[in-house]
Amino acid sequence: MLQLLFGGLLLSLIHASIPNHWLPVVAIGKAEKWTLRETMLVAGISGLAHTFSTVLVGIVIGIIGIRLSNSYTVITEKFAPVFLILLGLIYIIIDLLKHHNHRHASLDANTSNRSKWAIIGSLVLAMFFSPCLEIEAYYLQAVSEAWTGIIVLSVTYIVITVSAMLLLVYLASKGVRAIASYFLDHHGRLLSGLVLVALGILALFIHF
Repeated sequence: MLQLLFGGLLLSLIHASIPNHWLPVVAIGKAEKWTLRETMLVAGISGLAHTFSTVLVGIVIGIIGIRLSNSYTVITEKFAPVFLILLGLIYIIIDLLKHHNHRHASLDANTSNRSKWAIIGSLVLAMFFSPCLEIEAYYLQAVSEAWTGIIVLSVTYIVITVSAMLLLVYLASKGVRAIASYFLDHHGRLLSGLVLVALGILALFIHF
């Protein structure tokens, strides 16, 4: 369980730190002259929409995994870790072959002619319909702890991701530049891929 919690925490932090998850909210907030409170509220709503859609898909994956694991223990013991490693390698290869183009809610900041609610609605919908593949894959590993693992991973992902997004929006709105934001924006898949490979290897050989 500790291993699952650690992996979920690490993936959530890395994913939330990618600028395209929170920077559009800051840009739109400045363009529309929103207050910090309004910008933070919109960031929280869009973050919740993004995490909820990811968790919904993850729960479906978890249910399928639990049913399969009841008959085939190799699903949780071998297949899930190997799948994490392969997915991680794919992410690394994609990042090395071309520039990362992670597009979560990449809205044009020049939105002064749109109504406030239309802007917020577009942002929230864009985030909702872009669930994160990295966490979805990790739900296969959560199956090893049955429903407890699925719940722990879901709660960890929602709380950490939304909290990190709110913190980064706050810092950016205050003029504090996020550390290594350029690297994360262009190489988010590379970092996620390395983490997935590491988590897959840990799941195969080490349990804690």
